[in-house]
Amino acid sequence: MKFASIIAEAWGALKFNRHRSLLTMASLAWGVACFVILYSYGEGFGRALRTSFQAVGQDLVLVFGGQTSTQAGGERAGRHIRLELTDEEAIRESVPTVGAISAEVMMRRTMVKRGVREQSMSIRAVEPVYGRIRNMTLDTGRWVSPEDELNKSRVAVLGAEAAKKLFGEIPPVGETIIFGGSTFQVIGLLKTKTQISNYNTPDNQCVFMPLSTASLIREIKYPDNFVWMPANPIFRADAVKQVRATLGRLHNFPPNDERAVEIIVFNEFMKVIDTMSIALQVLLGLIGAMTLAIGGVGLTNIMLVSVTQRTKEIGVLKALGATRGEVLLQFLLEAMAIVTAGGLLGVVIGWAATSGIQTLPLLGPLFKDDSGTGDIHLQISQFAVIVSTVVLELIGVIAGLLPAIKASRLDPMEALRYE
Repeated sequence: MKFASIIAEAWGALKFNRHRSLLTMASLAWGVACFVILYSYGEGFGRALRTSFQAVGQDLVLVFGGQTSTQAGGERAGRHIRLELTDEEAIRESVPTVGAISAEVMMRRTMVKRGVREQSMSIRAVEPVYGRIRNMTLDTGRWVSPEDELNKSRVAVLGAEAAKKLFGEIPPVGETIIFGGSTFQVIGLLKTKTQISNYNTPDNQCVFMPLSTASLIREIKYPDNFVWMPANPIFRADAVKQVRATLGRLHNFPPNDERAVEIIVFNEFMKVIDTMSIALQVLLGLIGAMTLAIGGVGLTNIMLVSVTQRTKEIGVLKALGATRGEVLLQFLLEAMAIVTAGGLLGVVIGWAATSGIQTLPLLGPLFKDDSGTGDIHLQISQFAVIVSTVVLELIGVIAGLLPAIKASRLDPMEALRYE
């Protein structure tokens, strides 16, 4: 038999058993669609978690004062290390791998007034570069500027929840608030942060002011902490060591004393987020793969039934000179045709479903954020399409091979006498 004849025979068999072929294609298409949709959900869930975690800052590193654990330079162990504002300048000058750094002074449970409204809030006194380090995105107005810092301007930027508590639905930019015995003009309103990582009070509930202006209210010589980011992620580990060494030189403790100052690298927690995302994707992928496997079992069963029903036909083909390889190829082609058509249909269904759904709520309702930043955005994954295609083709080969081998081994005379 010529190859064209084999294809024609396979196509004829599929047309003759079209209902059975269509049902098998549908079951395989459903398996592929489930795999694609589930994997897309897993990827979208992972992206939402990563985005919400990274909202705390752009490669954020925090430095807090601690307590020495070893003796050094005649100093006793257990000595408290208190960060000083001058430390920031020393780090900026001696650690070039630090891309940006800002001191931060916290004023917790401060009464903030606006007209007759009064709320207890956290005030963060920071420097202009703080906005870039902490991923501060403005809804309206502007962030603290170098001029504000230089002139000790009495200006403030409000978090989204803080603005609602003080102003309700009234636009806050341009209005005034009072705290610490001084009047401040609101110059900016932050967008709602869908933020699952934090230190102290969430940014949405805070009021931000220039660090220098805070000196009019309280002593800022000893900031609560430093926030900084490396000049490049590849320098992160070296930058942490150099910052600790610099502070050790200034405060007289050895650079290997990790308890003397506490350094929190937020990027290290991303491993947990990534592990959770990968675990979910693997779980959903396995569920989708099992659905595909069930479709493969159905295909094997259908092909075995087809061999049984077409025993006489196989006997005629072999009596007319068809070889075992040609019979094997015909049944394999039938199986691969069903698998390929089912796979294409499944990808189309998966694409249509993800395009139709697009977004599923996750963290948005929790943070009252309608921007969609913390929600699951479904996008068809090239990886899912490639994997499902490869797996499906393997299933097609395996599912078609066993019945095809059985058909090719039939004795022509026995097949012709089969009832």
